[in-house]
Amino acid sequence: MKHLICYLDFVSPYAWLAFARMPEVLQGLSYHAEYRPVLLGALLQQNANPGPAGIPAKRAWTYRHVSWLGHAHGVPLQMPARHPFKPLPLLRLALAHGQDGAVNRFVAETVFRHVWEGGQDALEPGRLDALRHGLAGQLNSQADEETVKQWLRSNTQQAAQAGVFGVPAWEVDGHVFWGLDGLPMLRAYLQGDAWFERQWEACAGVESGLG
Repeated sequence: MKHLICYLDFVSPYAWLAFARMPEVLQGLSYHAEYRPVLLGALLQQNANPGPAGIPAKRAWTYRHVSWLGHAHGVPLQMPARHPFKPLPLLRLALAHGQDGAVNRFVAETVFRHVWEGGQDALEPGRLDALRHGLAGQLNSQADEETVKQWLRSNTQQAAQAGVFGVPAWEVDGHVFWGLDGLPMLRAYLQGDAWFERQWEACAGVESGLG
């Protein structure tokens, strides 16, 4: 059975789409998924990447694209009232309901739905209180505020060291797969496609033509 580490940030609509589609795309395969929240902004900053929201025309395209993808794949997705927003409260809330920096699928899905269903403000205090109430049964009483912060820092550092530059991303056997459209490639790897032995390293070894 393969072990997948799934890196996610609730601010990313692509992470929500991939999270929702993952069980269907990987159906029938033997794997165990470990969900680890990370701070996407820190990963982008490390790579001097402004992200889609940092380019006005790309921001508009991204919101149209993800809304259409939700429609096309049957995944509920309405843009929240404000986006991007600072996801720290949601990341820390999720981790407070996890273990050792990982959260289970129920916790991740509950937070994702809080953001991406209904088109409301993801950080509105009353809604955050309702989210905490909905997750109360999953609360880790031993995860104090500093522990949660450390888990998030550690997850983000671990992701960066693995070569993760954005979310959603999956790490398995030292291989990193990125993005919603990376799911079929991940499936092929888990099925033992021989392409990976022949081409994975060769593709990364192409010489850069930039100065």
